[in-house]
Amino acid sequence: MFGVHGSGDTSGMGGLVRRRPLPVPAERPYGSYFDETVDALAEAFPQFHEAIEMVNVDRDELTIYVRPRFIAEVCKTMRDDEALRYEFCSSVSGVDYLGERRRLHVTYHLLSMTYRRRVRLEVAVTTENPHVPTVTPVYPTADWQERETYDMFGVVFDGHPNLTRILMPDDWEGYPQRKDYPLGGVPVEYKGAEIPPPDERRAYK
Repeated sequence: MFGVHGSGDTSGMGGLVRRRPLPVPAERPYGSYFDETVDALAEAFPQFHEAIEMVNVDRDELTIYVRPRFIAEVCKTMRDDEALRYEFCSSVSGVDYLGERRRLHVTYHLLSMTYRRRVRLEVAVTTENPHVPTVTPVYPTADWQERETYDMFGVVFDGHPNLTRILMPDDWEGYPQRKDYPLGGVPVEYKGAEIPPPDERRAYK
């Protein structure tokens, strides 16, 4: 379309690969209300040391890395404990860190309206076993957000009441937001007409 030659990659990325700085455990004191949140979770959740992989603080944001099988239980504690009261899950989203063994991550952004605090929970799974317990019974707002993460990244939320595609057609193959998904090389049908991939379209000069 813009006179690009070669691969037909019109994204502007040109094969650019950006290395992700690996998160590291934060040291005490974490600052702000972060110490209080982590301490309250440790007190309220008996399996804290088994369930929590790491606590990270970066750019004044608190992220608690949770082992996948514990995520629903941790969320219930985060919601119900009087010292925590993270009543609202504002977002569930997927991330693909291609090249890492557990490349598929799911992030949960929780908000305490009682204490006006925010926290991020994060779990990581492999593409071979992309299973995570659903948190929909704890946070009903996660229903369609988990469906979107399943649709785009292929993360399977066990126990979800209706885990079906929400953006792509039911018979769509693959997960479009995974980093190894073809860039523009997938033909798209629209009302009976097939739209060719960018490298097969005519070039405007």
